[in-house]
Amino acid sequence: MDAVRVALLREVLAGTQWPAAARRFAGTLRSSVAPHGGGLLLVGTEVYEPWHLAAHLVGESAWSGLPELTPTLVRHRVEPGDPAHLAVGLGRIEAAGRGETLLVVVPERPGEGLLERVHDARRAGATVLSLDNGDPEVRGLAHEALSVADGDDVDLDTVQHLVSAAAGENGAPVPRGRRRFRDRLSRLADQLTAPPPARW
Repeated sequence: MDAVRVALLREVLAGTQWPAAARRFAGTLRSSVAPHGGGLLLVGTEVYEPWHLAAHLVGESAWSGLPELTPTLVRHRVEPGDPAHLAVGLGRIEAAGRGETLLVVVPERPGEGLLERVHDARRAGATVLSLDNGDPEVRGLAHEALSVADGDDVDLDTVQHLVSAAAGENGAPVPRGRRRFRDRLSRLADQLTAPPPARW
């Protein structure tokens, strides 16, 4: 999702908790990976793999100059012949430890095998973050969680767009007092989509 669409989405959701909640969560994500130079693992459930979020984080990483936002997508099933970047299985979570961040995206209740691995990674020192459906067991494992429950005015896909866009914003100091192109584009999009000023 490009900067203009994100700005429009934020405008539609203005007055709700979601833009601010996504920025807080994205700030936690950035602060957990930046000091360690990366180590971001991204995993979903057996039914749901967060491909879309992985792609957006790769894009935000490139745009923002924050290579540590590039995730390693951890998959439940790895097939022989899969390319290297798609051949990382659940064993990678078992090897996670201090200095690494595990982002779990679970729109439905995950299997016990994933929960056990996440628990072990947390116990080994990994930071666990979750985008979830409010499952208390998942939230209990996470250092920071952002939950989208049934009946909320957004879905988990929308929240992933907000989080990935916010993760790349203002992530690095801008050299010589000049704004990066992406920041200028985002500001322009905000101005173009803002309502006209009230005239008295």
